[in-house]
Amino acid sequence: MDLPEIPQDPASHVEAVRSRIRDHFQPAPAPEDTGEDPEVYYTHERSAPRVIFSGEDLVEVKLPPGSRVIYPREPMRGLRDVPGAIRYALLHPEGMEPLPALLKAGMKVTIAVDDISLPLPPMARPDLRQTMLEILFEYLDQARVEDVHIIVATAFHRRMTPGEIRRMVGNTIYDRFSPDRLYNHDGENPAGMKWLGHTEAGEAVHINRRAAESDLIIYVNINFVPMNGGHKSVATGLAGYHTLREHHDPEVIAASNSYMDPGRSALADSNARIGGLIESKLKVFHLETALNNRMFSGPLSFLTRNEDEFSYLDRQKLKTLKSTLSRLRPAVKRRIFQRVPAPYECTAVHAGHVDPVHTKIIRASRRQYSVRVKGQADILVLGVPFVSPYSVNSVLNPLLVQVMACGYLYHLYEGGVPLLKDGGTMIVFHPCRDEFDERFHPSYIEFFNRLLPESIDSRTLQKKYEVEFATNPEYIKLYREGYAYHGVHPFYMWYWGESGRRKVGRIIAVGAEHPHVPERMGWENAATFEEALAMARMTGPRDPQLTLLHQPPVVLTLSV
Repeated sequence: MDLPEIPQDPASHVEAVRSRIRDHFQPAPAPEDTGEDPEVYYTHERSAPRVIFSGEDLVEVKLPPGSRVIYPREPMRGLRDVPGAIRYALLHPEGMEPLPALLKAGMKVTIAVDDISLPLPPMARPDLRQTMLEILFEYLDQARVEDVHIIVATAFHRRMTPGEIRRMVGNTIYDRFSPDRLYNHDGENPAGMKWLGHTEAGEAVHINRRAAESDLIIYVNINFVPMNGGHKSVATGLAGYHTLREHHDPEVIAASNSYMDPGRSALADSNARIGGLIESKLKVFHLETALNNRMFSGPLSFLTRNEDEFSYLDRQKLKTLKSTLSRLRPAVKRRIFQRVPAPYECTAVHAGHVDPVHTKIIRASRRQYSVRVKGQADILVLGVPFVSPYSVNSVLNPLLVQVMACGYLYHLYEGGVPLLKDGGTMIVFHPCRDEFDERFHPSYIEFFNRLLPESIDSRTLQKKYEVEFATNPEYIKLYREGYAYHGVHPFYMWYWGESGRRKVGRIIAVGAEHPHVPERMGWENAATFEEALAMARMTGPRDPQLTLLHQPPVVLTLSV
């Protein structure tokens, strides 16, 4: 089958994508008559200021009495014997034969593994992917399977550097397989991609050739949030532009009633159809894991606690940390935070067929993240931290600040009811610097400076400019040979914030060092929280419900 041409006029493709979107905004079933979880706290007159991230800094915010603060759950206890749990999952898989029964000498095996975009921040060594790979090779070596490649499933993310890959997979795996049999996916290599056809809904399926021509694909996953894993692993991670454009689309995002809730996500629907076609043609064995939310440890562990419960020592730690950060340049602060790995622990392991495996992993993920809340907020306060899936070892540029606020943080809900009411106000803390990493994000610079002054409307930008950026030979070269995100990637980041832009009435940035940055993205500026709150009250109800989502670590709200 021949690969279809990319149309220079994308209008027909856009309409085709929209035609297959189903409604995920039907009235949700009546929630159980239960109270809020203990992670939900209401402030009073004597409540301490709340401590939240604003980029690489910590700020203290005094909330009005009666404000709601939603904290993450306490970290679940990690599995006592992670290697044992991995081996058990491989020998007792869901819906497939045990892994040893699938392996035969002389067969061709491709292992695909999640890239550096998760977990955030990178976890302490040994990375869970290293542990999974080392155990997989116990069985592969025992079966005398020699033709094995390991592919980092980057899709259109930047290539991981050799040092980053070594840190992730460990020295033994790296030295044995790199560079010829351990490498990054290349979605722009004509000889390295294979056309598999169309789904029943018409989506193009074009994935990594090495994987597509293997006797067995083993996907090694870490499920950091419920959007990760499942069919998305192969259908997105090993795909090229023909496939990515089927769901990396503003209407698909807008039709997702939280892309953190797979059952209500048009993004998950499309990945399931594409993944279903892949699974019908290829044998894919999924190895998925869930983590707890132990992002901070040691001297930083106090950051997840209720500020009214801080000890004297906690307050001294906070005072010292804020004082130290205030004297450092942003780049130095970033390096400090990025060099402190997160002590995440594995809480669940399942292997086998994609659907039952992913269902069990999502269940484990929700046990860690889900917090029951009553009612929506009129004003939602968010701190955007120093890291995102696309800024590891880099800078959180304006487009990434946007996707964190309007995309990932807005979508931290499940059950069909956003934490923020439609038309409500979002108050965002971040310094919003006009700062980009030319090595990692070159096309972002052009998108921000050339396209956004013309329009912030995703549909306009998509129809007028997406194909131009996607097919730009210089950006393709930087993606393939350098360490740049693909030329089309800033469009995806803009689309990922589509729900926030459409549904949030106002977005007010607090503390922007470069005020033109929020303004160019359609936001407003405020110098202080008090000013932002006064602005929000001008267009809100007389007695607005104000909520602070106290993250990181990750917390998902469930309306009851």
